[in-house]
Amino acid sequence: MKRIKIGAAVSAMVLAGSLAGSVFAQDGVIVKEDAAEGYCHMKFPAIRQRTLSSDNPQVKSKTTGDVIDFYGDCNESPTGADQVLEQKHQETFMYTNNYESE
Repeated sequence: MKRIKIGAAVSAMVLAGSLAGSVFAQDGVIVKEDAAEGYCHMKFPAIRQRTLSSDNPQVKSKTTGDVIDFYGDCNESPTGADQVLEQKHQETFMYTNNYESE
């Protein structure tokens, strides 16, 4: 009898973990921790460079390791206008830093 209860509990935990993981996967967020009221620490993949200027920016695969470490509003979206602008600025800075002559 105890085995059935333990098996059911483990199954329920696996199902809950899978559902929670799919929620995070849909919006691209890898980590989301509440730091204070309305203030969060999040990690999510950077936007693919070729989609930064498109109407439909897409995040890179989590396996690339190109991760944004964000502190701010809990409603921030990995592909929102703020992130697109910030990552475009970062791209311009990196280009200037690497290729412009001194």
